[in-house]
Amino acid sequence: MDKRVLELHGLWSSRATRWAPRRRGMLGTKGQQCGVRWLGSSSSSAMNCTAPAAAVAAAPAAAKAAPYLDDAAQLIKSVETFIFDCDGVIWKGDKLIEGVPETLDMLRRMGKRLVFVTNNSTKSRKQYGKKFETLGLNVNEEEIFASSFAAAAYLQSINFPSNKKVYILGEVGIQKEMEQAGINFIGGPEDADRKINLEPGQLMEHDKDVGAVVVGFDRYINYYKIQYATLCIRENPGCLFIGTNCDAVTHLTDAQEWAGGGAMVGCIKASTKREPLVVGKPSTFMMDYLSNKFGISKTQICMVGDRLDTDILFGQNGGCKTLLVLSGVTTLKTLESPDNTIQPDYYANGLSDLLKLAKPVV
Repeated sequence: MDKRVLELHGLWSSRATRWAPRRRGMLGTKGQQCGVRWLGSSSSSAMNCTAPAAAVAAAPAAAKAAPYLDDAAQLIKSVETFIFDCDGVIWKGDKLIEGVPETLDMLRRMGKRLVFVTNNSTKSRKQYGKKFETLGLNVNEEEIFASSFAAAAYLQSINFPSNKKVYILGEVGIQKEMEQAGINFIGGPEDADRKINLEPGQLMEHDKDVGAVVVGFDRYINYYKIQYATLCIRENPGCLFIGTNCDAVTHLTDAQEWAGGGAMVGCIKASTKREPLVVGKPSTFMMDYLSNKFGISKTQICMVGDRLDTDILFGQNGGCKTLLVLSGVTTLKTLESPDNTIQPDYYANGLSDLLKLAKPVV
């Protein structure tokens, strides 16, 4: 991304070193010191990993509930690109959601560009391509954008020094994207079995050349990784703390929700007393990247997701149309709750509603 774009969003300081983003305090919606710095967001939209939806949205308390999508044909006609979240929209765990293949095929026949954006950093774009293929979906790598890729793309955009390393608290997806970007890294799955011998006088060494710590979803997180990441951020001058996402839960299986990447990011936030730069949704970093890459006007995009505080906010922050599907995390009760202040343009039961409602005009 162009440095002028980063500077516009307050993420780049021309007076700083060549690669260090500007550090600044963020005030929340009610003036409190707020937590996470979302790339591409202004200070007024900065959010804490654990902030409730009401604090995140910065919208009127009595927001009118979104209408059900009863004219899919008009929505489809009004945009040229659909961006889909994956977990809870396309699949749950390793199970494809009913009606998804037919709906995607219909949209392609109508000439729509399809893009798939996920906050899950456990896989690289190439690995996600294989997952789509396994599920019987024809999706190429250029249409897939994961938060693992976003982390590498961000480091490239700030000219991360070639003599510095990234410590990865996360899984193989981040490693593969760093490798593809030519960025030196350590950590990741290789540290899964590491243990610390906590004898009296024990001192843990760490690599002084680590210039950034990237924290993503990690099913094998342990105390060694936590301490190593903590030491790098606290003791290496200028070391960046980057989070792939702050999702509270994820869909590892279709049977229940599981603790998400926000648990790992929150852990390091607590131990370092530092706020992460978050590259995944609802940060507009990926939206800006996609808009620039494909030359798409954001008003010609519809963001489809199952989460209010990531997917829908991602679309709203980017100036896109938004469609919430109830096939994942968010229920109709949550959407219509007086406490919810994030309202999409429309909601549907699932992605296949687009197929059912648009069928007469196809």
